[in-house]
Amino acid sequence: MIGFQPGQTAAGTAPTELTPSRRRGMVGRVVFLLVTGLCLYIFAPSIREVFTAWSRLGDVHPLWMLPALVCAVASFGCMWGVQSLALGSRDWFSIINTQLAGNAFNRVTPGGGATGTALQANMLTSAGIDGACAATAIAIQSVLSTGALVALPLFTIPFIIAGTAIPSGLLSALWIGIAAFAVMALFGTWVIVFDWPLQALGRAIATVRRWMKRTSASDATLGDRLLGTRDSILREIGPRWRLAVGLSILRWFLEFGVIISTLYGLSEHPSPALTLLAFTAASMLGLLPFTPGGLGFVEAGLTATLALAGVSAGNALVTTLVYRLLTFWLPLPIGAVAAIVFRRRYPRRNNHPSRQPALRVEHEG
Repeated sequence: MIGFQPGQTAAGTAPTELTPSRRRGMVGRVVFLLVTGLCLYIFAPSIREVFTAWSRLGDVHPLWMLPALVCAVASFGCMWGVQSLALGSRDWFSIINTQLAGNAFNRVTPGGGATGTALQANMLTSAGIDGACAATAIAIQSVLSTGALVALPLFTIPFIIAGTAIPSGLLSALWIGIAAFAVMALFGTWVIVFDWPLQALGRAIATVRRWMKRTSASDATLGDRLLGTRDSILREIGPRWRLAVGLSILRWFLEFGVIISTLYGLSEHPSPALTLLAFTAASMLGLLPFTPGGLGFVEAGLTATLALAGVSAGNALVTTLVYRLLTFWLPLPIGAVAAIVFRRRYPRRNNHPSRQPALRVEHEG
């Protein structure tokens, strides 16, 4: 009868020992999943309430559903364009299908986009694109897109403050949105061309961190690291950076267009500035990692801020439903189909582990 020595496995090797860091990581993941479950439980009534508006989708004039759909598709097109610029490739089949698959996988997994990023990078590698190049391209698209979104509130606040002097109406809301996003584009160009805005931003962030931690130490290198990130992006994209920045900002303006088109289709006339605030709040809530795609947070936040903007409760629910259908729910099955179509052309193959890129990038949208 064959026996095993204590501490040995059937293969005769010692089992992997759980180090303190691995144990903390496992505990952290369990706690995170519990927080995700708690958040979904808390926001379940808000999600359910939004879906009760399904029977009222017919209230949106069909002529305005078409521009809402076009805006949603075009917003994805902006992401494909930035990734194409970063990759230096026009292999649209691979770029589009892998982005849709990675986005869908990201949306159904809690904790952000590391999983979606890894999936898309591995799929691009199967299509013959260098793994490191694929990871860098996804990182650039993510950084530019997230940076544009994080900057959006800074350019929304002045228009909200001035909102009392602006007549109500969706045309006014559209022009306010155009102005805000145009200012964002100018700021993005400013940051790329000059060093001192990022240096100043780094000092400001370091100061806030010092206040929050109540220490006298300050991170004097943060500004230099921000400049390093910017320079890395410029090296990859080269002279096409203006187009990449423009597409990253245009993506969010097009998503704003989904809300504007839906409100037009419902014959609503909300406060222009607060309509922009509603979109900004919903987009920022979508970044929260506690639930997939900000599920629950976006529904509750967008419905509430649209009501604050003067939209009726029922129409706020319909608008939220249309926005989430076009930007969150419908891309899920489309991403699954895209993954299947891609694998029919590029069957899965065993890649050597050393060739897989190490990814630490958040996959946004």
